[in-house]
Amino acid sequence: MHTTPANVRDEQPLLAMIAHLPAVQGPRGRPRQKPGAVVGDRGYGFPHIINAIIAMKILSMLAPRGSDHGSGMGKIRYVIERTFVWFGHWRRLKICYEKRAEHWQAFNELVAAMICFRKLRRIQTGL
Repeated sequence: MHTTPANVRDEQPLLAMIAHLPAVQGPRGRPRQKPGAVVGDRGYGFPHIINAIIAMKILSMLAPRGSDHGSGMGKIRYVIERTFVWFGHWRRLKICYEKRAEHWQAFNELVAAMICFRKLRRIQTGL
């Protein structure tokens, strides 16, 4: 993960983040070195970004800039927006009190781990 300042446009760190993703081990075989698809809204849909994603042999599900609304990604987007809401329930993250970006990043990663832990616990207990 990489946190950027608020004045950095969304698409600028995207290609670097994809290039630096760690390998993910699946159920069998070699670890995946890259994602199967990239999903994003019009903030990422610049033609040069879409072309770079396709050149990496990754499926681009980025909405092109200036396209009509209603991309059909509502189900996927709901999961993302819901997760952002879950992050917002942690008071420490609502307002940034940290002086260093590393501390802010650490708290975000801790919250992500807690959200995953609670989700797994709910699945295991059958609630």
